[in-house]
Amino acid sequence: MKTNSILQVAAISGALAVGFGAFGAHALEPYLLETGRLDTYQTAVSYHFYHSLALLLTGVLSLTRPKTTRLKLSAWFFLAGILIFSGSLYLLCLSQITWLGAITPIGGLGFIAGWVFLFLSFTKGNQ
Repeated sequence: MKTNSILQVAAISGALAVGFGAFGAHALEPYLLETGRLDTYQTAVSYHFYHSLALLLTGVLSLTRPKTTRLKLSAWFFLAGILIFSGSLYLLCLSQITWLGAITPIGGLGFIAGWVFLFLSFTKGNQ
């Protein structure tokens, strides 16, 4: 992913996190309270937003280190984590399809891999 693309995806992801949070807090709150999924939805929004910021950070760092493959991998893993972790929780909350919770940890692994590749981008022999 090119640096400008990382920054654009981060901006869109951040906007979506704010939108999903507001939608959950206002339009969906009665439904989420009724189904007992308010905490789960809030977790999805929180991780979505935190990792949108991490994605933005990765893009900004890519401006100063344009040939860093590890930073680009970090961005891809953060994006995959947002889609799989937060996405599966959003769907779980709205659809009540409980098996979606089984794929959520895969997104968590994506987040961890993103942070590991971010770390590795600052090690000696960085590529």
